[in-house]
Amino acid sequence: MAEFRAVISDPKDGKSYQTPVSGHHANSLIGKKIGDVVDGIFVGLPGFKLEITGGSDKDGFPMRRDLPGPRRKKLLLSKSIGFNSKKNGLRRRKNVRGNTIAPDTLQINMKITQHGMKPASELLKKEEKKQ
Repeated sequence: MAEFRAVISDPKDGKSYQTPVSGHHANSLIGKKIGDVVDGIFVGLPGFKLEITGGSDKDGFPMRRDLPGPRRKKLLLSKSIGFNSKKNGLRRRKNVRGNTIAPDTLQINMKITQHGMKPASELLKKEEKKQ
């Protein structure tokens, strides 16, 4: 069984929400690619449409839109996703993950493209930490 952490950003109010995704909802996300629009029911947001914008795998390697498939590969990167250079023109070979969601993906980043009847903050209530 696959299990993901979905980070959902709401451009309307500028907030982000984390929610766990497991079971058959997580299995239905396997094979989706960055840029695909999915139904919000998979993450507990009925009536919403979400666009997959990225993610990372179990070892923390980021997903890239331009690398096809679910594989991990070493790419020569300049300043972009997966490498933040401090000098101009610096390039480095780094490990990155492909653009397809696989069972070893841990985190999926999404943004809301179409809102539902209720606001997202109501449906994805943050749990209060008791100290």
